[in-house]
Amino acid sequence: MQLKLEDANLFVRVTELGTLSAAAAERNEPVSQVSRAIVRIEKSLGVRLLHRTTHGLSLTDEGDTFVAYARRILDTAAELDAELSGRLSGPSGWVRVAVSPILAQLVIAPSLRSLYKKHPKLQIDIAADDRAIDLSREGIDVAIRAGVAMNENLVARKIGEHGRRLYASPQYLRDFGTPKTVEDLEKHRLIANSASQSLNRWALLLNAAQASAPRKRPIINESLSVKGHTRADNTSIVLALALEGVGIARLNELLVSPLVASGQLVQVLSKYEPDTRNEVYAVMLPERHRLPKVRACIDHWEASFLALTKKVG
Repeated sequence: MQLKLEDANLFVRVTELGTLSAAAAERNEPVSQVSRAIVRIEKSLGVRLLHRTTHGLSLTDEGDTFVAYARRILDTAAELDAELSGRLSGPSGWVRVAVSPILAQLVIAPSLRSLYKKHPKLQIDIAADDRAIDLSREGIDVAIRAGVAMNENLVARKIGEHGRRLYASPQYLRDFGTPKTVEDLEKHRLIANSASQSLNRWALLLNAAQASAPRKRPIINESLSVKGHTRADNTSIVLALALEGVGIARLNELLVSPLVASGQLVQVLSKYEPDTRNEVYAVMLPERHRLPKVRACIDHWEASFLALTKKVG
């Protein structure tokens, strides 16, 4: 068996992307060249790794075994290379981070100047999107996510927390009035997020009596499901809509704090807001979290989150 690391890498990417054409496009090679490489790998191993049909590719039992070992070999090689190079010259190389546009604007972008100063050989590739993504398929080293559901196939490290509150512009409140109770929201124009349904579930206290009670253990009603008078698939656009007086939006309090201080936004129904926090995690595939370049980024972004929270608080 004469296989190279590149053979393992090619086969893993083919299985992750699902088609030979996708793998060829990623490598900027003809599909025929990728197909010949797969045949060569199969001949070298003496087994068939893929079923090829008009409906696509699927792994044989041997292919399933091979891809598991190939991933382990690649991960070990990457970890060894990063560990040795990191000891010599510090963390280096590209780190692809998936993050919502708001957190990219709030945490990642402001942190890069100091991150590069500390680790000049790092390079960051930002994939800013509200949608949930497949880390393996899209080649993501680390995803920054709020309120992540635990997954045994992923490693999650808490790096911060934030709250979301309801905000509207002074112009909107002049045009439509200020809601006094949760029920009043039914008569108002609400802004929803079409890319993430979880952002459209607004947890609020049941009534004014609860709102006036001590906040140690607030009772929260079932989340208010918001369909929205206006929707956008990007949290930055949701913020822009709120600033333009289009409606009431639920926004990250860290982001809007300066806008509230300047009078551009006003918090509404504040006494109905539960005193809860949304935890923010750095989420990685198990083989990625040990890489020095990834650890360096996460350590830096955790410190950035802490500094931002203290500044707003």
